[in-house]
Amino acid sequence: MRPPAIDDVSTLFTRLSPARERLAANDARILATQIALSEVPAPTGSEMQRGLLVADHFRQVGLSNVHVDDAGNVIGERCGITAEAPVVVCAHLDTVFPTGTDTRVKSDGTVLTGPGIVDNARGLAVMLALSEVVERARRPVVFAATVGEEGSGDLRGAKHLFASFDESPSACIALDGAGDDRIVNRALGARRFRVSIRGEGGHSWASFGTPNPVHAAGAATAKIAAMPLPRTPRTTLSVCRIGGGLSVNSIPDEAWIEIDLRSLSTHTLDQCTTELQLAIRAAVREENARRSTGASALTWTIETIGDRPCGEVHPTHPLVQAALQATRDIGRHPELAMASTDANVPISLGIPAIAIGAGGRGGGVHTSAEWYDNTEGTLGVARALMILVAAADL
Repeated sequence: MRPPAIDDVSTLFTRLSPARERLAANDARILATQIALSEVPAPTGSEMQRGLLVADHFRQVGLSNVHVDDAGNVIGERCGITAEAPVVVCAHLDTVFPTGTDTRVKSDGTVLTGPGIVDNARGLAVMLALSEVVERARRPVVFAATVGEEGSGDLRGAKHLFASFDESPSACIALDGAGDDRIVNRALGARRFRVSIRGEGGHSWASFGTPNPVHAAGAATAKIAAMPLPRTPRTTLSVCRIGGGLSVNSIPDEAWIEIDLRSLSTHTLDQCTTELQLAIRAAVREENARRSTGASALTWTIETIGDRPCGEVHPTHPLVQAALQATRDIGRHPELAMASTDANVPISLGIPAIAIGAGGRGGGVHTSAEWYDNTEGTLGVARALMILVAAADL
């Protein structure tokens, strides 16, 4: 993107007064849209119903080329004055809540409560509001409601979206949740693994001496827990799920563990992946060494069930600088942060990207008690508009 001068960014607050006033006047409608979206169930992998509502809105506000791609992302475009690389504005459709969750939103004064009311009904509602007021930009603007951002979704929608561009976008702004001060410019990488250990199994008395997959899984867990991890960059490694076995008096024929590894460094992720594989191999080898003569050895496999890329957009980059200044212009103190969001994907591809909240305040995210308070929510919407304008040269 063309580097804007800080003075230019600061003038946006005044220059965009008509658009800000239009958005502020629509505050009640934005909030109503947020509630309506939140009440449509959208578990990861089942986002279609909510996506169709977004597609209808894109068509109503006159976006071009509105379509659902092969991954399920809902996409619409504002053509640019030039054919330069586009700016992408995205917000994820999915929630962590399973099918059958009561998604009705309850109101108590200014506080709304409901699963997903913040994450990410707020981001979606504000993206829709921006798509309505953005009309002419030097660069094209692509609005995308993505699938598969949460948990097991593994950023599936964002990965597909950014792989589909013939020319890399010039910038990306991900709207995720509430807030108006944090700017996520560091993408927290994550790799998730499922380790399966298999053997013959048998009776706990009669077949004793047959290698026990649960023993090997327990030993592997202990070795993984004892692995030294770097403090810089901060890295975490956790066995988060474990299972196996048929009954209390049976040697299992299978056990499994699921592992979550996180870091800001790809090199560290690679290094820790190698070390945890060695730990698993050692644990299985030790259990096999105790087996009776003639007993078959355990085997094991490791499957990658999640791979979220990492990276960073330097604080001096024009996109980050524009976000910092826009945050100050609405009277907030900006905070650079690290998180795992749709912005991970473009950042890992070398595309300047940030994730920001879409205004208001919220809490209890990923719980049934998730809540949102729209007090001064219009400030976050104004900030998002200014950042988009700086990136797209409206």
